[in-house]
Amino acid sequence: MASPDPTEPPADHELGSFSDTPPWTIERDQLTWLPPLARVRREVRAEIPRLTRPHWIPPVRRVTTVTRHLGWAVGRWYVGKRRTGGSISRADLSRRLRIAAEALGPTYIKLAQIISSGEGLFPEELVAETKKCRDQVPPEPWDEIRAVVEAELGTPIHELFSHFDTEPLAAASIAQVHRATLHTGEDVVVKVQRPSVAFRVKEDLRVMAWLAPKLIGRIPVSALANPPALVELFAETISEELDFRLEAENMLDVAASFAELGQRDYVIPRPHPQLVTPRVLVMERLDGFKFDDVAGMKGAGVDTVQVVRTGMIGFMEGALIHGIFHGDLHGGNLFVMPDGRTALLDFGITGRLDDFKRNAFLRLLMSGTSNDPIGQLAAFRDLGALPPDTDLEAVARDLGLDSPEVFDPTKVDGDALVAEIQRVIKALLGYGAKIPKELMLFTKNLMFVDGAIATLAPDLDILEEIAHITMHFATTHGEKIAAQIGMAPDAWEFDMEGVKAGFGISDDVDRLTYRDLQQRRETIRKRLEGRSLQ
Repeated sequence: MASPDPTEPPADHELGSFSDTPPWTIERDQLTWLPPLARVRREVRAEIPRLTRPHWIPPVRRVTTVTRHLGWAVGRWYVGKRRTGGSISRADLSRRLRIAAEALGPTYIKLAQIISSGEGLFPEELVAETKKCRDQVPPEPWDEIRAVVEAELGTPIHELFSHFDTEPLAAASIAQVHRATLHTGEDVVVKVQRPSVAFRVKEDLRVMAWLAPKLIGRIPVSALANPPALVELFAETISEELDFRLEAENMLDVAASFAELGQRDYVIPRPHPQLVTPRVLVMERLDGFKFDDVAGMKGAGVDTVQVVRTGMIGFMEGALIHGIFHGDLHGGNLFVMPDGRTALLDFGITGRLDDFKRNAFLRLLMSGTSNDPIGQLAAFRDLGALPPDTDLEAVARDLGLDSPEVFDPTKVDGDALVAEIQRVIKALLGYGAKIPKELMLFTKNLMFVDGAIATLAPDLDILEEIAHITMHFATTHGEKIAAQIGMAPDAWEFDMEGVKAGFGISDDVDRLTYRDLQQRRETIRKRLEGRSLQ
């Protein structure tokens, strides 16, 4: 293949935010695997109700297996390190649960991966342990991987690849990836689905669908999370992950949204024009620094603060302006290239918003930064977090959102803090609140961004960045947003006092770094430690 002219943009530059040195160029009408995907998406979505419909009798053998592994993990902890208490006890239980998840296979590994993105939400010991499930899952034997590749591509490996690493670059829940080189000279990454994973996932979904309704109302937090909706979300995302053609299309669509937004600080690998099947995905190979390699980035002259800023704006712009975003951000799914751009990988879970929900997210952003609690509640209602007939003013009154006083959780004792949390949860449950699936994906990504700030820019002033991002949206997309949400262009006004109230800090606080925020969270954690929210 002839080397491209480095002074000219790639031929597919307008089609997506791709690398500057393409191993091949994308022409959508030449992609042999693309035409049937609209039908495939419809079929996958149509299967979700059947997969998530609870049955009277679950798969007994699988329930027994799950109970044995999880029971053994909890039992060994209970008679051992539980008595030690504190971080040592939590670390031991986390390790045992992670091992049990790996033994149970793809579905439970995927659950662990979701937990691993929940820094600040789950115990830090559990988050640290489940991070090992991102790319340290035991790989499949090489002979089985080779069999999948050859069956999917319809030809022996040696006829397509001049080199194929038998050791995986990474191994996760649904698939593992291998470095390879095509006979035509391009360096590629080959994502291969684990054998029999589809059968195991669908069996586990039947177990979860049977269990989820039994959790409703048992625990306030689980009721708010809506276990059946969680199972539905999990079924939808993991089912789409089982067809790599859908992932390849997600790559193209996200890359196209970034290109249209002018977001060239993101790079999406190109899927191969022919070598994409339901269980094998050949894509362009990109290289860079792991997301936590701060020393390596700074040594290469990468501005880590700018990486964070690009990440925040790009993620939000894709979701709010184009209604599409990477739905599973974590450190194993991206890296920073030597030129400071961020490469996004693994598009198995991709959030897609219809116009109605995208509009609700826009209104949530605008009302959240203009101190409009009724507007925020209306946006949450339209996202599905509250029933359509909810009395929003009553909710605002019951939650204290209409009060001029700021509740600072770091300035009350543990009992008062627990009482306030219980009061809020009880009020929300009384109104039938739940966490809709699109909001769950979006929130999970925000938690990753939160952790990215801690790693790459701990001294970043969060208040200043919120103002910067908000003004970016107002100046870059203001007229478009105003037209879509039915607001006069000059009707919105940024309210820093309201933003501060959202963090539980008084108006006289001028600066809030991530270090400050971590200290506040640690204070809250200590005051809640040992107290029950039931």
